Amino acid sequence: MGQEAIPKKMKALVLTESKKLVYKDVIIPKIGDNEVLVKVKACGICGSDIDRVENGGVHFLPIIIGHEFSGIVVGTGSLVKNISLGDHVTAAPLIPCNKCENCLNGHPAMCNDYSFIGSRENGAMAEYVSVPAENILKIPENMDFARAACIEPLTVAIHGIERAGLLHSGSTAVVYGCGTIGMFVLQCLKIKGIEKVYVIDIDENKLNLAQKIGAYKVINSSQVDVVKYFCEQGKADYVFETAGVNILQAQILSLVKKNGSVVYVGTAQKDVLIPAKVFELILRGELKITGSWMSYSSPFPGKEWLAAIEYLESGKIVVDDIITHKFSLKAGHKAFETMLDKNQKTLKVMYLINK
Repeated sequence: MGQEAIPKKMKALVLTESKKLVYKDVIIPKIGDNEVLVKVKACGICGSDIDRVENGGVHFLPIIIGHEFSGIVVGTGSLVKNISLGDHVTAAPLIPCNKCENCLNGHPAMCNDYSFIGSRENGAMAEYVSVPAENILKIPENMDFARAACIEPLTVAIHGIERAGLLHSGSTAVVYGCGTIGMFVLQCLKIKGIEKVYVIDIDENKLNLAQKIGAYKVINSSQVDVVKYFCEQGKADYVFETAGVNILQAQILSLVKKNGSVVYVGTAQKDVLIPAKVFELILRGELKITGSWMSYSSPFPGKEWLAAIEYLESGKIVVDDIITHKFSLKAGHKAFETMLDKNQKTLKVMYLINK
């Protein structure tokens, strides 16, 4: 086992009850033979973290959340190979069982008995986090840690696009929802050679950014009847719903061409009610509809993670404008309050740790 000199305790944001994040000293996690201790440098706030903090959507309390992170390896278990002290890394937060049928068939995201860093076990809104060695991915030493903490949400976007199948040049695509994932889906579609990407949202600030980073056209759905617009202008070959809004999840079926593809990336927050005439479009148009769950493939954690690191390293993906707010870990719940304040114009909010 290798380990640099580290203290016995660390600072962490501990969720003790709904809306209560406590900045406090806790014991630094121990690592097993096949685990790595990471000194966290940056940790992003995911939309799922909002539900955990604001609505108590956790598996147990108290808990340290946070799964979008990067940092430096400061400890390695006795059986860990190919990972060294001082490596700059990020980590896949899913911990599959590697025993169930889905894992053995190369579908770790479908694992029947998985764990998850920052959800089912303590996460990275802390100075240190323990991670299975197989989850660790090295990043270039010159990569900014805040940018590297965007790798996990970027992999979600890449996986969603992979679920659409082969993308044909000259096609058109719609990205409905202009949050962090939507911004990454837009950019990844451009990388894949889809030039005509329409982005839809109701937030003018986000739409302006989408335009800046390459959207073919942006549409404010609070001002434009999007179904009428695409019926008149021509429907899209691919449609991606990233907002997780039930009305939109029904509506996007009306925006895609016959034989087109619909990918649901956003998690449903309410029941999705599809009118009969809209549902019939699935049958008459023989639409290809799929869901996209997390961001993993085989061999674990998957090609999405390698691609995300490559995209960031090459500069193909813009993240600086997407990271709108940065906080120290000590700021605690203020970072979440900022995310929920519509006047703050937030996209990705990030904790910077161990600066």
